[in-house]
Amino acid sequence: MTIAAPEPGQLVEVRRRQWVVTDVVRSSLPADPLRVPAAVGQHLVKLSSVEEDGLGEELQVVWEIEPGARAHEKVMLPEPTGFDEPARLDAFLDAVRWGAVAATGTPTLQSPFRSGIAIEDYQLDPVVRALQMPRVNLLIADDVGLGKTIEAGLVAQELILRHRVRSILVICPASLQIKWHDEMRDKFGLEFRIVDSESMRDLRRRRGIHVNPWTHFPRLITSIDFLKRERPLRLFREVLPAPGERLEHRLDRALDERVFFGQCEIERHANFP
Repeated sequence: MTIAAPEPGQLVEVRRRQWVVTDVVRSSLPADPLRVPAAVGQHLVKLSSVEEDGLGEELQVVWEIEPGARAHEKVMLPEPTGFDEPARLDAFLDAVRWGAVAATGTPTLQSPFRSGIAIEDYQLDPVVRALQMPRVNLLIADDVGLGKTIEAGLVAQELILRHRVRSILVICPASLQIKWHDEMRDKFGLEFRIVDSESMRDLRRRRGIHVNPWTHFPRLITSIDFLKRERPLRLFREVLPAPGERLEHRLDRALDERVFFGQCEIERHANFP
């Protein structure tokens, strides 16, 4: 049975991961007449990852000889069977309007309604200020116990909902990494991954020795002491723009708006050239 090559834009599964086909190039070499089943030309299929932990990664495979490769059937739009009642359509439009978030043009906050916390009025002030800034640069210096982590989480969630930021790095003392991870997950539904020596070893085993831990996931947490080490700091500098280079050229998938959340004695990120 001949395996047909996928088409550009089609969703495929290769090496147990989900990819979208970006290009298909047919081989110019003649097909092998001794090949069973019937001889067919081979295709070089270029893929782009659609999984969150590898978004934007690229891969090239020869489709006909790639073990386990399979293409998902094209999804067709459902055929309409009738019209909804006006009241049902009106409720649907209201739900879309209330749930839609625009990057600009709307003063309505969404993050307080999509979090599992009881919010005090003063905790909304950083969110409002952040939305008024073309590039967010806030210093939250409330007293102990007033909810600085919650305020940072509200800012992060609001920026994500408005598509103003895609990648977030939390830099904190090692003893607070688990606290940040659990609070972002439990109170805001945001999954973060902790970057430390153990996670780097695991990434190198699974993704190769040249993997950069600062680009493998859009939301990361690390400690101040770990980031100061030679190797992590060198890899971190690789995803920062060079002097005079525009930010979006280097950080399209790594750190879109360079949103950093630091805590306690962390120095300004400008000290990591």
